Amino acid sequence: MVLERLEALPVGSFHYKLLAVTGLGWLFDSMDTGLIAFILPVLAKEWQLAPAQMGMIGSIGLIGMALGAVISGTVADHLGRKKVFSITVLLYSIASAMCALAWDYTSLLCFRFLVGFGLGGELPVAATLVSEYAPSRVRGRFIVLLESFWGLGWIVAACIAYFFIPVYGWRMAFGIGALPALYVFLIRLHMPESVRYLLAKGRVQEARDIVVKLEEKLHVPVQPFTSDHEILPPKTVVSFRELWKKPFISRTVMLWLVWFGINFSYYGIFMWLPSMVFQQGFTVVKTFEYVLVMTLAQLPGYYCAAWLVDKLGRKYTLSAFLLFSGVASYFFGHAATATTLMVWGSVMSFFNLGAWGVLYTYTPEQYPTTIRALGSGWAAGFGRFGGMAAPLMTGIVIGRGFGFGFVFYMFAFVFLAVAAVVLSLGIESKQKDLESITTVSRVS
Repeated sequence: MVLERLEALPVGSFHYKLLAVTGLGWLFDSMDTGLIAFILPVLAKEWQLAPAQMGMIGSIGLIGMALGAVISGTVADHLGRKKVFSITVLLYSIASAMCALAWDYTSLLCFRFLVGFGLGGELPVAATLVSEYAPSRVRGRFIVLLESFWGLGWIVAACIAYFFIPVYGWRMAFGIGALPALYVFLIRLHMPESVRYLLAKGRVQEARDIVVKLEEKLHVPVQPFTSDHEILPPKTVVSFRELWKKPFISRTVMLWLVWFGINFSYYGIFMWLPSMVFQQGFTVVKTFEYVLVMTLAQLPGYYCAAWLVDKLGRKYTLSAFLLFSGVASYFFGHAATATTLMVWGSVMSFFNLGAWGVLYTYTPEQYPTTIRALGSGWAAGFGRFGGMAAPLMTGIVIGRGFGFGFVFYMFAFVFLAVAAVVLSLGIESKQKDLESITTVSRVS
């Protein structure tokens, strides 16, 4: 059976190459998100933007991400993971180049929307593809490591901001963000289509050919398939309504709430982080240095989560990291000195980004192959509404005279609330085969 042989493959060069190829896409996306956070304080000064306008620049990309996640997730279950992944990377790259040419506030908003559409479309499809290839015994670790490229992207963004923006200006930073267009060719050469997707579409021979090639590449003895008949997944109605039928309704509710909460807190904090540090009295260059240190703390957070997710499990690792993110964000908002600002900012980065890694592992595992990209895309898409609301709300709250302490009370509460949601509604999917975790209703 194709899936049994796919699952039995030893972890080798193919899996790490797939992780690297998809991870580079993740890095470029993160780099773009980080760049806009670093560009905002410079752009606000040059264009004389109000706090609400700064918040809107951050939020408009999240609107695009919401639509991109929903549409790409739906399309990926019809056209395939690889094709949709390539298209979204290309769209995001072109739109980023257009941001460098923006002539006013309105044009920048339009281009940032398109950037967000491509970015939001890529992430859930990439996570779905990796989860469908990684063996169950290491799947959690691989998805968290995939998510760790997000932290690397922020570090690249911080370096670009530190070395380029003070000298060449913000337009050059956006221009660098257009480089992933070249990356599409790498995707075409090194990324196969999902075997599970091909089987779900009845394309058995294509799936078998991929498995045989992988066995040869990983030096596994290749045996001929003994039967012309493959046990295929049951035919299903691939529609939005499937997400709201048993046994998926509680999982959908849980995922939507967690995605909304983690997006709300993450983008509310990190899109404003350079501006917050800058407004504390530090220079632009010093601000970049402080935020770079906080960003570096993301990497050990990912690696700690990657180890715990297959030891402690998805449910408890995710809830614990969300809980400590809330504690850290509270103390960060009330930091009175530069030292405490950096310490609590680093702790917040450690747990917040670790939680993201676990969530990207956890989400595709809640649905079967036929609706996996659909379910992941809708969860991520709904979450982006939290992301788009937070920067705008933060700008309005600050503009009306409320301090950063009040803002971080709000973020801490949201983190604690979604941690409770995971504990109460979540199921454990540690080291289980994707096809055994869930079932889906048959077509009548």
